[in-house]
Amino acid sequence: MTETPQTGLHGSVLDTLGTLITSGELPAGEVLRIEQLESRLGVSRSVVREAIRVLESMGMVTSRRRVGVTVAPRQGWNLFDPQIIGWRLDGDGRDEQLRSLGELRRGLEPMAAALAARRATPAQCGTLTGAVMEMAVHGKSGDLEAYLTADILFHRTLLEASGNEMIGALSGVVAAVLAGRTHHHLMPAHPEPIAIRWHAEVAQAVQSGDAEAAERAMRDIVDEATQAMLDPRD
Repeated sequence: MTETPQTGLHGSVLDTLGTLITSGELPAGEVLRIEQLESRLGVSRSVVREAIRVLESMGMVTSRRRVGVTVAPRQGWNLFDPQIIGWRLDGDGRDEQLRSLGELRRGLEPMAAALAARRATPAQCGTLTGAVMEMAVHGKSGDLEAYLTADILFHRTLLEASGNEMIGALSGVVAAVLAGRTHHHLMPAHPEPIAIRWHAEVAQAVQSGDAEAAERAMRDIVDEATQAMLDPRD
């Protein structure tokens, strides 16, 4: 295993182990031996231990004296952790994960949009409008990474503009979904114009204080995105 500039050696080992666990190759109840992981991954004990420490903080493994490190059942994982979401999107259970995330977003983001229409600050309204403009520019040019950056900014700002700190704290989950769609090639080469228009409608409704319109347009956004990811075009 070689070090990558994006994540470093610790990050690479963490990604490998996280993917092995979420894919089921290392199933719940499996006892992980540090020395075996050292040999399998070709890294030092300190690197393996650091990765295990992070996985334990995510609830994916447990560590007990005289027992060792054991893979935990999925029920104990922090399923809202963006890294876990990313690992699950990399595996065979992608459709199940996408469906769960779509249902979560449908319950969360329309409500957040309605609340934002009542509570958003002028600065947040300006950020939403600016993000939509960036989405339109990059969507037309086909620059999906730049489009993704603007899209994440839009949704993060919207959740924060709800004025509910619990909703705002889930911005990382939504960002992981948006990034997963782009990085797993579930986005069209040029984003759907109707989706950009719905984002603009949300921004306008939030600015004008129209909670019903904001909620409706956001529900259209989530439904279109979820359906497109579960049934991508060839």
